[in-house]
Amino acid sequence: MSMQEKPQASRRKFLKGATAAATGAAALGFPMIGRTQSPIVIKMQGAWGAKDIFNEMAQEYVTRVNEMAGGRLRIDYLNTGSVVKTFQEMDAVSQGVLDAAHNVPVYWYGKSKAASLFGSGPINGMDAHQTLAWIYRGGGLALYHELLGNLGLNVVGFFAMPMPTQPLGWFRKPIANAAGLKGLKYRTVGLAADLFQEMGTKVTQLPGGEIMPALQRGVIDAFEFNNPTSDSRFGAQDVLKNYMMGSFHQAMEFFEIIFNKKRWDALPKDLQAILRYSAEAASSANYWTGIDNYSRDLQELITKHKVKVIRTPKSIMAEQLKAWDVLTARLSKADPFFAKVVQSQRDFAKRSAYYVMFNEADYRLGYEHIFKTKIPA
Repeated sequence: MSMQEKPQASRRKFLKGATAAATGAAALGFPMIGRTQSPIVIKMQGAWGAKDIFNEMAQEYVTRVNEMAGGRLRIDYLNTGSVVKTFQEMDAVSQGVLDAAHNVPVYWYGKSKAASLFGSGPINGMDAHQTLAWIYRGGGLALYHELLGNLGLNVVGFFAMPMPTQPLGWFRKPIANAAGLKGLKYRTVGLAADLFQEMGTKVTQLPGGEIMPALQRGVIDAFEFNNPTSDSRFGAQDVLKNYMMGSFHQAMEFFEIIFNKKRWDALPKDLQAILRYSAEAASSANYWTGIDNYSRDLQELITKHKVKVIRTPKSIMAEQLKAWDVLTARLSKADPFFAKVVQSQRDFAKRSAYYVMFNEADYRLGYEHIFKTKIPA
């Protein structure tokens, strides 16, 4: 055999051996690269009525997860009531009845009033964007999971969507001052309910889907839910014609995305990362969707439905702040963990909100200059 023939013979021998090895591996059930596997399916329920835009925002999260998971994991999203009723999602996820849920902590604040501080509470010195920064950079997420542990909830959770300030809400006639809230039968939820009760309001806590029936039956006279799009899809404009914008009762809300902890711990680390970081991606997508829809639907309420949109008087907001001072002191004294969360938020807010407000351009001045129109102060 010549020297030139030796490499060719050696190469043929190598290829023959490699083919045999691959065949043997396949026979032994070795997982080949091209082999397909059934996806891990996560059953997630939202807390939102069928028509609510919040389902679309939840779906933005689900779509991002499913596309990035490459067929290895799939979230199947269900509207509220498909498995459990609204307000029951936390228990259902903790107990494994659901794998996951898309809701807000205020919907389970009956377990601890501190829950409402994580995205559904009254003013803490920051807007929702800065409060999310506290969650992810200021220690808020660790406190949230500490609360879940304290309550024995078998859950892992994340947050998304820095919501714009929630309006004071819908009324039969405009509320001129804080005295107009006394004795009013009003729907809200969470610590906002405690705040308005402190101001003398008669509060009923209801899921979004129960608001209009309660209004029609006279159970409530007025309500707040969240935004012009959700509110108009309820049909609020068909019953009430006074919509008051601006309030401190829920000035920093965002969504809570939760998973059963046992189910979470069983997932590979890369799929956990997809679920975690998709919440951050959806946070931006949700906000963009919200601004596009909320602004359009507010103008439609004004022009098409002849709703009287009114800026909430500063005197009402000032009374909200006083009531919140009283309530915060009382709840902090009763619950050391509540006090701990409040202090953590304030420590972060003192520098973050200062920076934002000191540096921010006067957007109102700019808007009024460009469009030659005044925005009610």
